[in-house]
Amino acid sequence: MPVRRLPPLRALEAFVRVVRLGSAKAAANELALSPSALSRRVAALEDFTGKRLFTRQHQSMKLTDEGQAFYNAIGPKLEELAEAVEAQIDRGQVLRLHLGVPSLFGGQRLFPRLPELRKLHPRLHIDIDTAAHSEDRVGDTLDAAIILSKEPDPAFYRIQLDHNKVYGIVSPDMAAEIGPVPDEKALSKQTFLIHQDLPESLDAWKKAIGMPNLEPAAIDKFDSGQLVLEAAAQGLGIAIMHDDHFRRAHDNRLARLFDIDIESPYRYWFICKPKALETRPVRIFHEWLLQAGL
Repeated sequence: MPVRRLPPLRALEAFVRVVRLGSAKAAANELALSPSALSRRVAALEDFTGKRLFTRQHQSMKLTDEGQAFYNAIGPKLEELAEAVEAQIDRGQVLRLHLGVPSLFGGQRLFPRLPELRKLHPRLHIDIDTAAHSEDRVGDTLDAAIILSKEPDPAFYRIQLDHNKVYGIVSPDMAAEIGPVPDEKALSKQTFLIHQDLPESLDAWKKAIGMPNLEPAAIDKFDSGQLVLEAAAQGLGIAIMHDDHFRRAHDNRLARLFDIDIESPYRYWFICKPKALETRPVRIFHEWLLQAGL
C-alpha cells in the first residue's frame, strides 16, 4: 500500500506544545525557537490541513474550534506513536511520577479511580506525597501536585479541577442543638474546626450567614482535612469544609449545618512546571486526570 503523506513532524510538535502549554511563548521557549519560527511551523501545518487552527492577536494564539477538533483527533494518535517508540527504547521500564496530593483528596477522589489509570498505563507508578506545602516543592522533589488554593503561582502550568461551596459540618446531635436557623448567641458558644491552610473559608461562611463579626468560643486548627471531618463527627465542633468532602464522606455521623450556599475562596488545582508537562509520566497523568473528571 502507498504511504500516505503526513504533515511535517516539527509542525505537529509545535502545534501540540502550544495547545498543551497554553502559550505560544512557552512553546517557543521549550522548543528553543523564536516566536516567528514557531508561528511559521504552525502556519505550515495550517497550510497542510487547510484549516485555521489558531486565531492570532498580538503575541497570543487562541485555539479555534477547528483547531480543537484537530487536536482531539491527533492527540491520542501522537500519544500512541510516542508509546510505540518508547516501548522499543526502554524495554518496559517503569514510568515514575512523584505527585503531591492532599490526603483527603487522595482518599476520596484519587485512589478510587487509580485502578482505571493502572489498566490504561500499567507501567506508570506514582509516589504519593501528602506533606504540606507541596506547591513549594513542585519542580524539586515533586513532578506535579494537586493543591487546594485560591490561585497558584502563575509561573506554574495549572488547571482548575472544580468549584466548591463552603459547608458548616457537624454531628447530627449538634445540628439539632443549634437549630436550622443561624443564631449568633448559639454559634458564639461553639468551637469551629478549620484546616490551617484555609482560613478564609470561615470568613466566607460567617459573612454569608450575616454574621461577619461572629466570635466563636474557640477556633481549632488542623493540618488534615480527614481529621477535621472526624473531629466534627465526634461532636467536637463545627467543621468548615467543602461540600464535596461532605458528600463523598458518606458518613451518617455528619450533618450539614444550615441550608445556605456559600462560594469557597479555594479550588483544587493540578500544577506542574511547564517543562514537566512534556515528560511522559506527568503528561499521562495530566491527560487522564482531565478525562476522568476528578
